[in-house]
Amino acid sequence: MKKSKLSILFFIVLHFGFLSSCKAQTKTKTTTKQFEWTNIYNGLDYCETDGPFISIVNDSKISILKLNPEKFDFYLLSATEFDNKPKTVSEWADTFDLNIVINAGMYNLSKTLLNKGYMKNYKHINNPNFNPSYNAVIAFNPIDSSNSKFIINDLTCNSWESLKSDYHCYAQGMRMIDCNGNALGWNKKNQSCSMLVAAIDDAGAIYYIFTRSPYTHNEIIQFILSLPFHIKETIYLEGGPETSFFINIGNTKIEKMGSYISNTYPNDDNNHFWKLPNVIGVKVKK
Repeated sequence: MKKSKLSILFFIVLHFGFLSSCKAQTKTKTTTKQFEWTNIYNGLDYCETDGPFISIVNDSKISILKLNPEKFDFYLLSATEFDNKPKTVSEWADTFDLNIVINAGMYNLSKTLLNKGYMKNYKHINNPNFNPSYNAVIAFNPIDSSNSKFIINDLTCNSWESLKSDYHCYAQGMRMIDCNGNALGWNKKNQSCSMLVAAIDDAGAIYYIFTRSPYTHNEIIQFILSLPFHIKETIYLEGGPETSFFINIGNTKIEKMGSYISNTYPNDDNNHFWKLPNVIGVKVKK
């Protein structure tokens, strides 16, 4: 009888130990990361590489678009400046003859046409309220042509007062990596989602980074810091099914949309672009 009980106990311990081991492997198993740029246009390179580990859904890939800002013109487009009608990124592209369109930032869920942070395009102001908890801002189209054409500014390093009169276009958001290249810890540790971020390196190259497979914000931050080039600053643009990544240039067309966001949209079912009130558009410089 004792021997039988010991055998059963051994089996139970072994079984649960195996399950625990499998669970740990699911989280920590890394993909074989490969990183190679493909030039898809003059000043535009694309890479699709493995994520930090195998995600719970989809292909666990990260898409990265690298832009030379000197080769392109940048546009901040808001429904509030035109017909008050949000559009999908493909509709924004068709309407304004754009080659690349992405989210310009998270929008207000109660006032769905407004960015959650300050947003201004030349004389049009989408949201006049500066968000004190958002410490990053994208700025482009400088008033003085000697300034950088497109920047991501860490407002804890360079104040808003010193920047707010230098550019025609601003979109405020949340930092992920600061001006010194340091990771910022997000308190949404258990939230994972599809995601889009914008980043800039020491040489001023711009990166749009997209994942459909869900990861936490901290996991994506660490992934970006592991890339074989030095990212200086990074801003979070959107997560979940609203996340949009559209490229149509030369012989290349890439259309990617997000889906998963834990707790509120925990599935991989989204199969279409959602309509967005505010986007950043890119067009080949003439």
